[in-house]
Amino acid sequence: MIRTIPLKKLLPSPRNVRRDTDEQADLQLKADIEARGLLQNLVVAPARKPRGSFTVEAGGRRLRALKALADEGKLGPAHEVACLVIGGGAAMTQEASLAENFQRLAMNPADECLAFGQLIEQGADVEGIARRFGLTVRFVEGRLRLSALAPAVFEALGAGEITLDVAKAYAATPDRERQAWVFEQIGRGYSGAHPDSIRRMMTQATASATDRRARFVGEEAYVAAGGRIERDLFSEDQATRWLDVPLLERLAAEKLDTLAADAAAANGLAWVRPTLDNWIGHGHLAGLHHVPVEAEPLSEQEEARVEALEAEIHALAPTVDDESVTDEDREAAEAEIQSRNEAIRAIIDKPPLLEPEVRAAAGTFLLLGDNGQPRLHTSFYQEQAPDEDEEDEADPGRSPAQVDLSAGGRPGAAIPAKPLLSQRLKEELSMQRRDILAATVAAAPDLALDLAIFLMVDPIDGYTSERSGSSLFARHPTDPVLDFRTPEAPATITLARMSEALDRSWAAYDTRAERFDAFRALGDEARAAWLAHAVARTLEASLGGGEAGGCAFHDHLAQLLEIDVAQWWRPRGVTWFDRVPKALALEALTDVGGPAFAARYAKTKKAELSEACERIFAGEFVGEVEVKQAALAWVPEPMRFAVPSVEAAPVRPAHDLDTPPWEEEPGEESGGSAGDERIEEAA
Repeated sequence: MIRTIPLKKLLPSPRNVRRDTDEQADLQLKADIEARGLLQNLVVAPARKPRGSFTVEAGGRRLRALKALADEGKLGPAHEVACLVIGGGAAMTQEASLAENFQRLAMNPADECLAFGQLIEQGADVEGIARRFGLTVRFVEGRLRLSALAPAVFEALGAGEITLDVAKAYAATPDRERQAWVFEQIGRGYSGAHPDSIRRMMTQATASATDRRARFVGEEAYVAAGGRIERDLFSEDQATRWLDVPLLERLAAEKLDTLAADAAAANGLAWVRPTLDNWIGHGHLAGLHHVPVEAEPLSEQEEARVEALEAEIHALAPTVDDESVTDEDREAAEAEIQSRNEAIRAIIDKPPLLEPEVRAAAGTFLLLGDNGQPRLHTSFYQEQAPDEDEEDEADPGRSPAQVDLSAGGRPGAAIPAKPLLSQRLKEELSMQRRDILAATVAAAPDLALDLAIFLMVDPIDGYTSERSGSSLFARHPTDPVLDFRTPEAPATITLARMSEALDRSWAAYDTRAERFDAFRALGDEARAAWLAHAVARTLEASLGGGEAGGCAFHDHLAQLLEIDVAQWWRPRGVTWFDRVPKALALEALTDVGGPAFAARYAKTKKAELSEACERIFAGEFVGEVEVKQAALAWVPEPMRFAVPSVEAAPVRPAHDLDTPPWEEEPGEESGGSAGDERIEEAA
């Protein structure tokens, strides 16, 4: 029976099942009741004491909001509240409280967006909506931004096909055409569930406010030139995107051109070429040759200062590596180290010594650093002489004396002229010389195999300034997620153990030639292990289950190696169940135990379902043997390797499948014997 009861006679019930609350949500509810009144009645039961009072069995949050409004003087103590009065004892009242909370369905974010949009159309403003519903202005602006999503994306949000976080990633920029294009590419694929991937694709045609070009030009100049800026309302720091990249490029190039001309005049150089890059590659150096110069040596006082700064950095380093220190102390130590490194660079980065006549014919580049600050490149170059015939025609009376810097002469010294070879002739000779070496290597397969392995793994640290003279290399490909690490994963542990077991004695030598000779002196098993290591680290990331980004050849390799993914990887909350919709978790339960088994968890909340699934698929539950076996063997489709339609040729498995791969001793079953056979055959 519905009746009105004075607010002062309503008491919170100790039987109310809701224990946790959300302060922000409570403030929103209070603001809503203040603006529109109580839209839903409370459920109450007669209380024994005090006489005539009632306990609120369902609607405790609404009661607290009403009491708070009364405390603020916005409602009187005799304010009449609509209530449904129930009886039946403690069990019935507690069941009513549970039913109201359990059966509540949260409003779909898409419906919220449409509702806010309709209020705006009816004349409301953002601040008014925020105040009436107890929300922040940013929250309302964000929902309005979502309402302007491309139709395909917004419909997917309304249908529950994508999460709110994914929708926010699409709204990182207001370009609806790009939203639709990105959604078409990855919207329903595996990567479509990752907001970071979507946000990268949405913003790759724009520039961040932290882009070195943006820092260099400045927001004021960019906007004054007509540039557009979009702020991401869903980012914690409200990151900005600069939408007109061609305009930004033009402004940066024009500004850098002016600075380059000033730098050439100030340094007495023939030219200074500006570039928006922060490094100099081969493309920049076409038609130039390097001018060898020496920097001014450090004085005794400067050397002493550098040593003192390095000692201070060494003393601060343990603080950065100490896990027990606070974040504030660690950040302070890192800042101190950075300041000392900058002080060292300021001392050692001295201008090079160039003779005046050489300086007048040389030039360098003006680079744009990552911090948006331009800087002169520390190397100097001269333009290469034209081909001999062209030079004779252009200047038949050329002086017999010239500056020969490439031969090691003192800069600025006049020495007898050495006839120059044309660039075309030198390149043709280099190709013929290469072919002679290649023909000889091709006739020596034993050396060729050693050379292939060596080139793929040298240098171990991934960088050397010494040329290898070969295009062969085996570098780790760029991963789709750069900051993702799995230090506790069995595959990661196994790879680390295999890497630690490699014989690295050859890497201690200075030159590439010495390292190669030392590498060839290793035993067959050690060299074969390096071959397996080099090839393994070239493998790219791929998905199974027919997802975009799959690789059929990876499936074939897995079949040859008889890989059982379940031995290596188990679905956990953080790696799977927390990050997929509830429907996929229930589908997994259906796969291993059937519909009846999954139905046990159908009404479980998402967080609790994720925890339950993690236990089930780790085999840590009490259940039928068949279900447990199926759970321990189950992996989601993106992690599966496809079974080929034809029977693959039998090969020796890479691992004894009775022993988990990560429990083997380092070096055991490392694939060395297979590599040994190939080496022996080649020899």
